Amino acid sequence: MLSARSVFQEIVDNDESFRLFCSVAAGGEEQGGWENGRIAALVPGTLRTLAPKIARHGADEDKHGRLFRALLRKRGLRPVAVPRELDYTMLLEQAGIGLGHDKLRRDDPLTDDDIIVYLAHSRVTEQRAAEQMGLLRRHFSEHPEIGKVVRTISRDEDDHLAYCHEELLRFSAEGYGPMIRGMLREAAAEEIRIHRDVSLAVMERMGYILRWPGAKSLTLAAGIHAMYGCERLGGRRRMVSLRMPERHDALGGGTGAAAARPA
Repeated sequence: MLSARSVFQEIVDNDESFRLFCSVAAGGEEQGGWENGRIAALVPGTLRTLAPKIARHGADEDKHGRLFRALLRKRGLRPVAVPRELDYTMLLEQAGIGLGHDKLRRDDPLTDDDIIVYLAHSRVTEQRAAEQMGLLRRHFSEHPEIGKVVRTISRDEDDHLAYCHEELLRFSAEGYGPMIRGMLREAAAEEIRIHRDVSLAVMERMGYILRWPGAKSLTLAAGIHAMYGCERLGGRRRMVSLRMPERHDALGGGTGAAAARPA
């Protein structure tokens, strides 16, 4: 029976497909770590108490990259270069979602609006990350090789998503609500398209490595297109809504965006 669990089990069991999966995952996490680290360094003075939370977010992403690379080392595998069509974070940046890398490479302080852009982008992408890691956690939390890594990263992604909800709600209470809603809609529309394209490219590569029959590859591709269609028709609402998370202050610090402003 074709299922998410069976497909991922095939990927984990084969060294070449596992190497590609871990390389893609590590690259994306490390890129996120760099972006968050630069944003933390450039936070404007009006939001200075957000810097430790953003830095913590970046440190978590760096940790995730190290965890995926450690999985490769345990098998005696080296990472592979990530093909452009599989580089989710780069494609998002090229589509104008989030803060551009040219801006982050400069030493000019960011603005309050820049931080809202960052949070809105993170709200959307962390939703995807939390859902994907939640799926892996349901099926592989007790796996002897990857279970501990899956549990660790899944917990962190849930915290990152909670943090984005909480901080965006604080900004919304200050009158930024319409601006935030527009940013979330724009980011979600681009994210679901890029996620579809990357998913199709990943499955094509995995199918080649694992020698899937044509019917299986076509079925998986049809499922990816069907998911995209559902998200276009309204499924992306989960990415643009805001609600106070059950766990407050998930990344520590004790103060949020609204409290960060000087009196």
